[in-house]
Amino acid sequence: MDKTLNNKAWFLVLPVLLLVAFSAVVPLMTVVNYSVQDTFGNNEFFWAGLDWFDEMLHSERMWDALGRQAMFTAIILAIEVPLGIFVALNMPKRGFWASFCLVTMALPLLIPFNVVGTIWQIFGRVDIGLLGHTLAALGIDYNYTNDALDAWATVITMDVWHWTSLVALLAYAGLQSIPEAYYQAAKIDQATRWAVFRFIELPKMQGVLLIAVLLRFMDSFMIYTEPFVVTGGGPGNATTFLSIDLVKMAIGQFDLGPAAAFSIMYFLVILLISWVFYTVMTNLDKAEGK
Repeated sequence: MDKTLNNKAWFLVLPVLLLVAFSAVVPLMTVVNYSVQDTFGNNEFFWAGLDWFDEMLHSERMWDALGRQAMFTAIILAIEVPLGIFVALNMPKRGFWASFCLVTMALPLLIPFNVVGTIWQIFGRVDIGLLGHTLAALGIDYNYTNDALDAWATVITMDVWHWTSLVALLAYAGLQSIPEAYYQAAKIDQATRWAVFRFIELPKMQGVLLIAVLLRFMDSFMIYTEPFVVTGGGPGNATTFLSIDLVKMAIGQFDLGPAAAFSIMYFLVILLISWVFYTVMTNLDKAEGK
């Protein structure tokens, strides 16, 4: 029996497509246009070809920023993912305290980025901040505005405080989806706590953990507001990550061509790594479905 397809339903999707085209595609094409041209103002442009891309690929400044960005992302993933799993494993499974913990864990995620930066900027000050004043009272020489190591420690601690909850909540959701029969079978077999985690809980959390890693990678690789508010990219260029360096180049120096080329390469790096994560997640789903 032949089926009649009603393609009129696609008209319902048309407003969304127009909105995406306006909010994403059009700005992206504008950036592409800037990346292959040069301007001296007055809206006059000159063809530059791929010169800006070549300049960025040979720019020590960009590679230094990329190195700092990759190091920051690797550090926070290495801390937040295990810490989030640990917190999820130790949260109550049901009852009032389970709801209380879930609400409490979600609170940092509700705070706007600029407010998070402001909180930690004040919190770390030696003169009025609780953290900075306490460390100074203990005889620890701490100053995130002058010492690069202190600045890194402050930014990493701030990000861990802000985003570990996301990993914990996703891991908790994965744990809640495990049937009780698995734990009963492990108890009958007298499996150790490590064996239960290794062979039951961790495999069942693989999907949500990959989502958590993907989300945290994208967020951390695009981080801007929090470190900019706390350190302004300093001291020196110690915490000048890719996004901060890009804004300085585009707005501070008004180098639109190099900044546009920079932003396109920045976008492609995030897109490529996100595609890798998506491919891994898809393959895992197919493997579990067999």
